Formats: sequence, C-alpha cells, structure tokens
Amino acid sequence: MLRLDGEPDLECALDTDASAHNPLLQLDYEPAFSALGNDYYDLVAAAPFPEHRLRFRGDGVLRLLGLDPATVGDEHFIEAFGRFEGRGPFLAMRYHGYQFGEYNPHLGDGRGFLYGQVRGLDGELYDLGTKGSGTTPYSRGGDGRLTLKGGLREVLASEALHHLGVRTSRSLSLIETGEALWRGDEPSPTRSAVLVRTSRSHIRFGTFERLHYLKRKDLTQKLLDYVIAYYYPHYAAEPERYALFYRELVGRTAELAAQWMAVGFTHAVLNTDNMSICAESFDYGPYAFIDTFDPGFTAAYFDHYGRYSYGNQPLICRLNLEALQIPLAMVVPASDLEAGLAVFDAHYTGHYTARMLAKLGFGALDPGLGASLLNATLLYLEAAQAGYHDFFRALAAAFERRWREDQGAIVAPAAGAQEAFEPWRDAYFRALASLPEAESERVGERLHRHNPFTVLLRPAIEAVWAAIDQDDDWQLFHDLIGRLRRPNSAS
Repeated sequence: MLRLDGEPDLECALDTDASAHNPLLQLDYEPAFSALGNDYYDLVAAAPFPEHRLRFRGDGVLRLLGLDPATVGDEHFIEAFGRFEGRGPFLAMRYHGYQFGEYNPHLGDGRGFLYGQVRGLDGELYDLGTKGSGTTPYSRGGDGRLTLKGGLREVLASEALHHLGVRTSRSLSLIETGEALWRGDEPSPTRSAVLVRTSRSHIRFGTFERLHYLKRKDLTQKLLDYVIAYYYPHYAAEPERYALFYRELVGRTAELAAQWMAVGFTHAVLNTDNMSICAESFDYGPYAFIDTFDPGFTAAYFDHYGRYSYGNQPLICRLNLEALQIPLAMVVPASDLEAGLAVFDAHYTGHYTARMLAKLGFGALDPGLGASLLNATLLYLEAAQAGYHDFFRALAAAFERRWREDQGAIVAPAAGAQEAFEPWRDAYFRALASLPEAESERVGERLHRHNPFTVLLRPAIEAVWAAIDQDDDWQLFHDLIGRLRRPNSAS
C-alpha cells in the first residue's frame, strides 16, 4: 500500500510466529454478545482470499483501542483481518427490518460478521465488524463480498463524518482481496475488498423487530437488558430503566439526524435494519453530501419516490423510532414509549438550530432571533441555489466585525436572489447587534471552525476511484483522507 507519508509498502509476507506477536490478535476481546446465546446469531466461517493488500489502516481507531500505531505493522492487519484461516467461528447477527416501508423477515448479516468486541481507552465496549468477508446463511444468493469501491466509499464517509463531529462507525482497515466481482451498479468485473469497522454496537432496530416477529418476549427482554448493561449502564439500577433507555435513544437519534442535516449529509438508505441501537451512523451505501441546498435531494438511484431524501431524514428517523415501539411494547408499557418519542421534535430542533447557528457564527441567541435567522438562511440558500458549503465558507471569508454596527456593510454570501438576501441580511444584522461586545468577537472564529474547506462531494470520490481503477494510483485517496482529517485547513 501507499502510506499517508508517501512511502511505498509492498504486500507483506507473514512471519510464522506472527500471531503470538500480533497486537490486533492480542487485544482483550470480550465475549459479550456471544454470551447471549445462539438465538441472536449464527456461527460462520470467513472466506479465504487469493490476495491481501492493505489499502487503508485506521491509526486513530488503534489509539482508541489502546494500541500504539507504531507497534502495529501492516502485516498485522493482513493477518488479523485478511487471513482468517484457523480462527473463528464468527457471529453473523440475525435481524429483520422495514426496507422502504415494507417489512422484510429475510435479513441478517449477509456479507459480514461480528469479529469481536473490545474495550476502548474510554472504557466503552466496541464492536469490530467485517464487511465483504464471505457468505453466511443470510447471503440470499449473493456472494458475500464487498467491492473495493464500496469499501473505499465507506472509509471516506466514516473519516469525513467523524472529523465533522458526527457520531459514526470508524473504518479500521480495508484490504483488497484479489477477486473479480460482478455487480449491476458498477462496471464489471470489479475489484474486491474486506472492510473492518469499529462501532459502539451492531445491534439494530431490526434486531428487536425479528424477536417480535418470532413472538419472543423473553428474548426481547434479554436483549434489552444486554443493551442497557453495556450501552446505557447509567440506567441499569433504575426501576424505569426500559423507559429511560428508550427516551435517551430517541434523543440521541434526533441529535444524529440534526448532525446529518447540518453537515449536508444524506444517508440514503434509512431502513430500520440500518438504524443503530446506540444512535450511531453506520452502513454506508449510496450516501452523498448535498452540493446545493435541496430538501428533495435523493442519493440512492433506486429510491424512486424520494423516501430517504435529504430533507426527509428527521421524519424517517422518527418513524423508525415509532416502529421500534412495536417490539419494545412486549416489555415496555406503551405509555412510556409514547412519552419517550414525544421528546424527538424538541431535541431535533434544538440540536439542528444550535449547529446551524454555529455555522453562521453564533452561540446562544434569543430563541426568536435564532429561529428568524435560521429560517431566513434556509430560504436564502434555496432561492440562491448556491453551493451549500460554499455559502458558509464565503460568509466566513467575508465576515468583518464592523457588520455589527453597519448593516449595509454585510455582503452577500451567494450571487443573485436579492429578494432573499435582504431579509437574511436584516436577520443577520439583528442577531449580531444582540451580542455583547466580547461575544461578537467570537463570530469570525466560529465561522471558520464550523465550516469546512474540504467536503466529500461525489466528484471528489469519483476522481479518487478513477485514479485507482485506471492506474492503481492511491495517492489521491490518501491526499483526500488527509484533508478530511483536517477539514478546516485550507491546504
């Protein structure tokens, strides 16, 4: 592979005793989910692969897991996450889900498995899960493989979102595996890979939906106790722990939706089997960051009716939480669930408003002023059809402290749309004028901190893939990763 420092690295040959000295294999793995019993998973083996080329390593994730990246060689990644022979079995997790509004009882991990669980330096338990590691009982005729482009896109999404402050799974490794795959949505044959990602949990809303389908209240309660013990332990001793868990999940999910909307991210496939019980963004397929502000923008070519459009995401998250009430109601009183869901709108509005005002340079504002400014900004963005991200960067570049005293000095962040600019300028001036002198000095700093120079738009992804596909040139990929990790740097 080509490291981020530009030094070439040939495919590694493994030492015969490497396993005993492999830091990734010597992590203190915990059998937490496996201890629940095989009502929740199937035991599977990984596929053998003809080649193993490490294309990405997540050194930031290594640090989270307590490993010094300098002590973890590329050959360790290949042995741990590319050559699975002699290890396992692994756990293919069982779940169902609502896909585009239709219930599907034929789901489950179809091209991946739970590799293991390990504590981070923060004391939290993390899942290591694979993608593209071979067939399972849920492959449904598929080959259980991942295209290299699909793996590359997931690495980019998780790096971009993490460094923009969005809760997300993280990519730990991407290994190219040397198989030719046939796909209907990519020119074929195309290259193959296996991805390993780290997340708080791979338990999905659909994990509970399957148990309702089976009418297993006992298994639902057992799983709910597990979720609270490991991911919501502050409620473990509370008599009302189930209701408190659901209420917090609702709040976390509302916050996640607000994070997506503020950074202009469209997940594209918000089925209930793609919703995490920890309210963490994961399962990246045909996602996209918006270019212009368009609530109707749809990232997935197969989403013919725009169900999962950019603007629909908060509503869909709320609907998925409502659907989750059906299995949880086997254990939790319906009145508690309804009360928990009732906090969604206020949580979403509060978090979205706070993040958008930060993009405009503000901290706390009078609620009326904040709502007026946000509404004027969205109307201006839609009328001007300027680049969503360009708008805020232009505002950051143009801002001057004298705007607080001189409304006429405020320049337009977008060309045209004069009819929308005037009310926006008025709202912006009123917000600035409301600030104390000391607070107004922080507006410019916030504008630069909350508006990235580097945004993962589709043309950037396609340029990276073209260089890899045509010339096996990974430099653009590593350059882009570097910029995504420093989104507020102009260089």
